Amino acid sequence: MTQSIELPEWPCVYGGPAGRGKIRTLPEDFIVDEHLAFEPAGAGEHVFLHIEKKDENTDYVARQLARFADVRQRDVSYAGLKDRHAVTTQWFSVWLPGKEDPDWKQFESDNVKVLTAVRHARKLKRGVLSGNSFKLVVRDWQGDQEQTVARLEAMQAGGIANYFGPQRFGHEGRNVSKALALFQGVKVKREQRGIYLSAARSYLFNQILASRVAQQTWNQAVAGDTYVFDQSHSCFKSDQPDQDIIRRLRSQDIHPTGALWGKGEPGVSADALAIEHAVIEQYEPLARGLIDAGVEMDRRALRVNVRNLQWQFISDQVLVLSFTLPAGSYATAVLREIIEV
Repeated sequence: MTQSIELPEWPCVYGGPAGRGKIRTLPEDFIVDEHLAFEPAGAGEHVFLHIEKKDENTDYVARQLARFADVRQRDVSYAGLKDRHAVTTQWFSVWLPGKEDPDWKQFESDNVKVLTAVRHARKLKRGVLSGNSFKLVVRDWQGDQEQTVARLEAMQAGGIANYFGPQRFGHEGRNVSKALALFQGVKVKREQRGIYLSAARSYLFNQILASRVAQQTWNQAVAGDTYVFDQSHSCFKSDQPDQDIIRRLRSQDIHPTGALWGKGEPGVSADALAIEHAVIEQYEPLARGLIDAGVEMDRRALRVNVRNLQWQFISDQVLVLSFTLPAGSYATAVLREIIEV
């Protein structure tokens, strides 16, 4: 019988929510704008489409694009998944070698709008984003306004713990249990396998981050840490933190990292390695399953800066937030610090 794994309440870094409220009451209450990491060249075999969608998931729009353009599903690509119950803008690419563009306006519907169509030489790859901007409306808000503002100011100054959001784990976190079942030999569809592997890996990362939060080292230097540069994937390791590392951590130019578990060396040593191994030992079947599945070890920032963070109580019960996060970070990691949803 497969063990069921429940998602814990991972600790907050600023004392926990000082209020509660509802999000996504309307799709327009959750607006996400995707930012590419480069500018399309204007010429090439791939059409880059900047699309605004409401109440539609990313994969569905991609399938509809393939059907409309009369191409194979694999000839349509996108950089990242976006929430269905929201208004989002994101980029898709369609491979049309030697073909004229169809009339993209004919693709539009009440819920889908084509904002831009521009050519580029290569297809759009997953993850090639600089970040996402969010505008969120919290309705039926109630709580301590002064404490909520204090937490927002703390996030503005010090960033947030870079937890994976609950959507990473499926409904009620079931994808982690399904990953464990996969590792125990249960057959799953090919398209589900990657989802379950990601859920297991993200779960272990969140547990490592939670351990560092509990020790108040999620934003501090620990012996043997590996650090990542802000808004970059470049890392470096340090056996012992020196004054330069401490200074750069305080200025948020660099961040400590945690393991995205898989095969290969963890990339940390000493105290940092001991923290990660203590977590991995608790969840050895998940960790071993990821290695056996051939997933490669990687690192992820434990802390992330929240840029352009602004807030306004437009009434006693409505709070409006706007901010920008780098690609791969979750708006729910911001929300969990200030409200119980």
